[in-house]
Amino acid sequence: MISILLSRLRQGHRTLPYPKALPTLPERFRGLPAVNASRCPDGCRTCAEACPTEAIRIEEKGPRIDLGRCLFCPDCVEACPEGAISFTRDHRLSVREREDLHLGPGAELRLAGALEGELMRLFGRSLKLRVVSAGGCNGCEVDVNVLSTVAWDLGRFGIQIVASPRHADGLVVCGPVTRNMEEGLRKTWEAMPEPRIVIAVGSCALSGGPFHHRPEQLGGAAAVVPVDLFIPGCPPHPLTILDGLLRLLGRLEKVGTTSRTL
Repeated sequence: MISILLSRLRQGHRTLPYPKALPTLPERFRGLPAVNASRCPDGCRTCAEACPTEAIRIEEKGPRIDLGRCLFCPDCVEACPEGAISFTRDHRLSVREREDLHLGPGAELRLAGALEGELMRLFGRSLKLRVVSAGGCNGCEVDVNVLSTVAWDLGRFGIQIVASPRHADGLVVCGPVTRNMEEGLRKTWEAMPEPRIVIAVGSCALSGGPFHHRPEQLGGAAAVVPVDLFIPGCPPHPLTILDGLLRLLGRLEKVGTTSRTL
């Protein structure tokens, strides 16, 4: 027992200091995309044609990006001959309304606001979540699970992952919701006590992701259950997921629109 205690003392404090300080993100991290419309040649559609999920639409003022479909892959960046598209290292991407993820030149990303009224009173200090894998690749599920490790320690924020929907306040949906999972997702939702919330994690759960054109899937969680928080990414970084959860619970000071524009 003494050797165990000594070993633990030598390990020191392992939990990240977030949100007091941001962890160091890797150089290859791709966050909020940025578009310099002044560099876009007239009539150029190279980026839109290169996008594997049709997340880019060319408009009069420049490209419009649907972050709900975006896989945050570098295809558009590599295809653009003028270098008009780039990815910032901004991890903050979560929103409350699906429409807020449609960003055009000069538009601001409206970050997720906190729950209102009775929902905040009930869930603001303690939130139990049940994860449903609805036909995805398991990438988003892995990054949700990472938040329960020692380094992230999701429990210190009063948020826990539970095994039964009957013990849950909210549902975390990953995957495009295949037709084989439609009934399972709906039954899980119905088994949860009211009031309840739904969090869609990853481009598949938001729009179908790379499978959006396939008839075997329904195009995301919103096709089956009402969604309260949309977290884009493929998969979203654990920091992006945690940022969205804390914004939903009113734990972050700056909630509202960002100062960054496309």
